[in-house]
Amino acid sequence: MMTVETTVGGTTDMTALDGFRVLDMTQYEAGTSCTQALAWLGADVVKLESPRGDPGRGPTGSAEYFIVWNSNKRSVSIDLQQPRGRQMLLDMLPRYDAFVENYGPGVMEKLDLGYDVMKAVNPGIIYARIKGFGLEGPWSDYKCYDMVAQSAAGAFSITGEPDGPPVRPGPTTGDAGTGVQMALAITAAYAQKLRTGKGQHIELSMQEAMTYYLRTSTASTHFGARASKRIGNGGRPTMSLYRSRGDGPNDYLFVMAVTDRMWEALCAAMERPDLLQDPRYADHAARQENRAELSAEIGAWVAERDKYEGMRLLCDAGVPASAVLDTKDLYENPHLVGRGFVREVDHPVHGRIKLLGWPARMSESSVPVVPAPLLGQHSREVVAADLSLDDDEIDALVRAGVMAEA
Repeated sequence: MMTVETTVGGTTDMTALDGFRVLDMTQYEAGTSCTQALAWLGADVVKLESPRGDPGRGPTGSAEYFIVWNSNKRSVSIDLQQPRGRQMLLDMLPRYDAFVENYGPGVMEKLDLGYDVMKAVNPGIIYARIKGFGLEGPWSDYKCYDMVAQSAAGAFSITGEPDGPPVRPGPTTGDAGTGVQMALAITAAYAQKLRTGKGQHIELSMQEAMTYYLRTSTASTHFGARASKRIGNGGRPTMSLYRSRGDGPNDYLFVMAVTDRMWEALCAAMERPDLLQDPRYADHAARQENRAELSAEIGAWVAERDKYEGMRLLCDAGVPASAVLDTKDLYENPHLVGRGFVREVDHPVHGRIKLLGWPARMSESSVPVVPAPLLGQHSREVVAADLSLDDDEIDALVRAGVMAEA
């Protein structure tokens, strides 16, 4: 069992989910993001993979995509298609508090590993299932990935320019956003179990989970009477994206002066007190009516500076703003590096690598980042501990193809 402890001030403290064990039968991202969140909170997450491995591993077995979503887990490789492999899973189950899966519609039923089967073996199990469209309803048999869920939840419809088509959003909230919601539901179920002793079944639809991130947009629908509109990068001259100095694809600055006080601070940062006196910009309505002229004024000021200088001048004046960071910038950003959010770990295939950490900081729980496992890296140690098998018995399972190890 992976127990993570931290030493603070000479005393040893348990992590938040120390002792909580998760059997992780997930793939790609929606499920793996859930179990990674639990691992970063201190749970012992054992990732159960077929001998082929999580498809997210890619052809090399250690794709970067897999690594960033599977740190702090252990990998056990068992062939559940074989009766002996399926029985091994059921024999391991009593040692775990939660089971998580996000396979396609009907897969768990085909394996005969539904909630009723697992509950009979472990009555206290928290059985968590992530499905694209849930377990019931007209669309429940449809396959789903992140962007399918986002499209079905309305995210495409609010992304893009007002006079252009819907646009695919950049972040994968359909997957990872669903995963984090499931992690919250599992920890809530665990808290309830500690009081009642009962496990439970949890179902989460990716489509429904995504709608949570559209609540601000749905708040302009008159409670569903009309559709929200696309506003692109702007909508207001004081809340818009502007090109900064430089010719890079991300040399832009986003400005978000949403109150009158921030408007005054924006004018002060630009050293343009005359804008405050201009009747065309006297209030929000006037600024909106004359948005083309005001956007030109702000845009000219931003264009004279690189995005970081513009950000510093505005933020120092009290105006919310940010340079547009690209995904490479994140690993080198002085702020994120200075806060210790960018972690360096040694990976057995890729060597020394950088990973982005877990955002939540808890004063009584800290979990170091451990690199994602190789396929079957922990098969022997987990099976030996959970099933009390010796090396000869494990060797026989490996030779029979029931189990694989790195």
